[in-house]
Parts: sequence; C-alpha cells; structure tokens
Amino acid sequence: MGTGRLAGIFVRLKLSLLRNGLRQSSGRRIVFVLSLVLTLLFALGQLLGLVLLRGHDHAASVVVLLAGVLALGWAVMPLFFPGGDETLDPTRLVMLPLRPGPLVTALLTASLVGIGPLFSLCLLLGAALALSHGLFAFAVSVAAVPLALLVCVALARAVAAANIRLLTSRKGRDLALLSGLVIAVGVQVVNFGAQRLGASDAGLGELNPAAAVVRWLPPASAIDAIDSASEGSHGVALAQLALSGAALYALLWWWRRSLTRLMTSPDGSTLAAAAERTGGEGSTGLHRLLPEGRTGTVMQRSLRYIWRDPKTKAAWVSMLAVGLIVPLFNAVQGTGSLYFASFATGMLGMLMYNQFGQDASAFWLVAQTISTARDAYAELRARALALLLIALPYTVVVTALTAVVLGDWRAAPSALGLSFAVLGAMLGTGALASARFPYSIPQDSGYKNAAPGQGALAWFSTFGGLFAAGLLSGPLISATVWMHMTDAHGDLWLLLPLGAVYGLLIGWAGVRLAAPQTAKRLPEILTAVSKG
Repeated sequence: MGTGRLAGIFVRLKLSLLRNGLRQSSGRRIVFVLSLVLTLLFALGQLLGLVLLRGHDHAASVVVLLAGVLALGWAVMPLFFPGGDETLDPTRLVMLPLRPGPLVTALLTASLVGIGPLFSLCLLLGAALALSHGLFAFAVSVAAVPLALLVCVALARAVAAANIRLLTSRKGRDLALLSGLVIAVGVQVVNFGAQRLGASDAGLGELNPAAAVVRWLPPASAIDAIDSASEGSHGVALAQLALSGAALYALLWWWRRSLTRLMTSPDGSTLAAAAERTGGEGSTGLHRLLPEGRTGTVMQRSLRYIWRDPKTKAAWVSMLAVGLIVPLFNAVQGTGSLYFASFATGMLGMLMYNQFGQDASAFWLVAQTISTARDAYAELRARALALLLIALPYTVVVTALTAVVLGDWRAAPSALGLSFAVLGAMLGTGALASARFPYSIPQDSGYKNAAPGQGALAWFSTFGGLFAAGLLSGPLISATVWMHMTDAHGDLWLLLPLGAVYGLLIGWAGVRLAAPQTAKRLPEILTAVSKG
C-alpha cells in the first residue's frame, strides 16, 4: 500500500473516531462545538494581536518566545493528558502489517486533524504576518509556518511513542496528577511575569535576552528565520530553517525507532509489578490514629483513595497546589489580602461534592452497608472527617504563610475563622449535593470528570453548592467587614472561635440533613454513579 493512500486511510479513521465519539451523546456534541468555537475565537484574537505587533521594535522577541512556549506545550501534552487523543497509542496498531516508515507519515498526517493543530496554525500564521517584510521574508514564511507546525506535532508524537508503555500502565497514569501543579505554577508565573513587564520601564525589552537564546531552538528558529529574512540576513534565515528541518528529521527518526521497538518487542511494562511481593498488606499503623468502628474504617478508606486512586490523587494535588499558589503569588505581588487565604480552603471544600461518585463501581459495596439514615449519617460524617484531617492543618499553614509574606499577623485569627466558616459551609452543602445530585466519574479517561449526559448535572451540583456555601458564609463575612469598618481591630480575634463554632454547626447540619436523603435515594444514587 502506498504512503499517500495509507495517509488518507488514517485521516478518515481519525475523522471516524471523532464522529463516532460525538454520536454517543448530545452532551459530547455540545461540548465539542463549544470548544471548537471558543478555541477559534481565542485563536483569531491571538492572530489579530500578533498582526498588531507588526512593526513593533520587540515583535520578534514576543513571537519567538510564543513559538517556544507552543512547542513546550506540544511536548508535555502527551505526558499530562495521555487520554486526550486515542490515536496517540501506537500499540493498537502492532497487529497490522504496516512498516514503520509509511506508518509514521500516515500518523503525522492524521495528527494534523484536530482543534490543537488548528489553534497552533493560527498562532504561527499570526507570527509570520507580524515578522514578514519583503518578498524573501514572505517566501521564508511559506516554508517556516508548516515546518514549525510539523515540528510541534512530530514532537508530541515522538514523546508519546517513547513513553507509551509508561503512559498506558497503572502507575504511569499517576503522571496526570502533575498536570494540575504544572498548570497552576505556569499560569501564576506567566501572570507574575506579565505584571513585571507592565511595571518595568524596559517593557517588552526585558524579553530580548531570553528570545536571543530561544531563536536558535526549533521550531522557534523557523519563525525567527522570517525576522532574519526581513532584516536582510539571508544566510542566517536559511540556517535557522535548516536547523528546524534537521530537528524534524531527528524527531521523525526517533518516532520511527520507537514504533519499531513497540512493534517488535514484548510488553515488559508490568514485569516489575509482577515480581513484587504479593502477600497481604501489613498494617500501616494508620488505624491506630483513627476512631474505632465504622468512622475509622471509612476514614481510612477515604485516605487510601487519596493516596492510591490516580483520579482522586490528581484532584487532591491540583486543589492543594492551586490553593497554595494563588494566595501566595498574590501576596508576593502586593495585590493580595490575608482573607484571600480562604480561597485555599474553598478549593479543598470542593472535594466534598459528589462523594459517592468518587467511589465509582465500588459504591455498590458501600451501599450494602447503608440501610438507615443513621448508617448514612455515619458514612457521610466519616468522609467529612477524613477531608478535615487534611483541610484543617492545610488551612492553618496557608494562612500562616500568607501572613508571613504580607507581614499582617493582626488579621490572621479573623482570616482563619472565616476560612473555618467557609470550610464548614462547603462540607455541609457538599454532603447535600452528594445526596441530591450524584454523577458518575469515568475511570477509563484521564480528562473526563463526568459521564456523557451528566455534564450539566455536575456543573449544577458544584456551582450550585458553591453559591449556597457563599450564602451560608455570609454572616461571618458580614461580621468581618463590619468590624473592619468600625475599627474594632482589637476584637478581630473573636472571629476565630466564632468561625470555628459556626463552621462546625453548619457542617454538622448539612451532613445531618443529607443523611436521610442518602438512605432514601440510595437506589437512584447507585444508578447515577454507575452510569457510563
């Protein structure tokens, strides 16, 4: 079979996978259309912004660094989101009589079909329009844009093929938990850098040293070749294009070698796991620190989910990272408030929502132990206590660190009291939402948080609960504002015990109200969390 014909088959296969996936539910179609529209709007906005940079003294620095960040995103995407594209797994093709060379070409062609390549193409076109001046520069841009796009896509494919054994293994999926941390840190670093650029007298000129290095790294070198051609440095432009071309060749060679190894070598990704000792687990000693009876058992189960289940672990790491980074970064920039530390508490409080959906198919075992409202109350209370075991010290640490950065210890007790009230309100509303609006969390996907058709239910459960928690926290918020407005700063410490007691009562009331509803709606909950 010819390479061109094979490439056409793979493109049609990619389109068929996309079409069949959208046929599964109207929710998927709506989300896909919205994602496509929003991505296109954002990409067109970025393209327009880059075009407006045309003629700016530092346009080349901005564009080159943007190309470098784009390539970095393509490189790490398969590591953090291995489930984002089913065609990233070449092990599904090992039984087909295909040679690695034509297969690489076909997969590369099929990889150009999708929202990601379209978004990248818009950015690269905007970069070319911002830098091209003159006929030779235009000719260079005609070669540079597709070359840069091919390097990005080949980089993602090569990384995925080289790590596919790890990414498709049980332990390999734990890499997904890093995505929340990396994204949170990256967003805050970009935000901090943008504010520094805006406050600096040099402005975009501060990007020049970094751009001077990145301009020689593919695929940014292909984009900078347009600027070199515009300035009349024809030799430099051709050298930069050649550098990106050599990088593309090296990536395709690496990709082909990985495919050859995958198709001819046995899968030994689980050999190490099979060689491990398989005897019964010894006691970790954790049960000695927890209450006896059902409460301690449920708490231990919840804590083990956090440590062992990839999806639960990813959610916790993301919430812990974002909750810590956002208040601290705002404090470092001088734009934060000590009361903003309650944001960290709110992030962990969100983990109380959809408690039964987190159990997935294992919930039917839990359901066998719930026959009365008292059983349901004990179950929900223990789950809330497991969350509190982490959330309480975490809240204290984040508040203390924010106070250190801001140098404002006087407001620390009141900020901590407000955080306790918010935590209690979210525990209570989370328990009610878990009973009234349960939904399934697919375990076979690293990026889906709700089964098809339950997306609207998940959004309503979370944001409706957050709105209710905000209203329930209103009395403490009002008391805090009133004491500041009346200059009663000496009495702010009273908000610490008041917030702790208020949060305890609100959380207890929510769990108490959710218990009979959980026991009554147990069959509906079991059906909802088992869907998909």
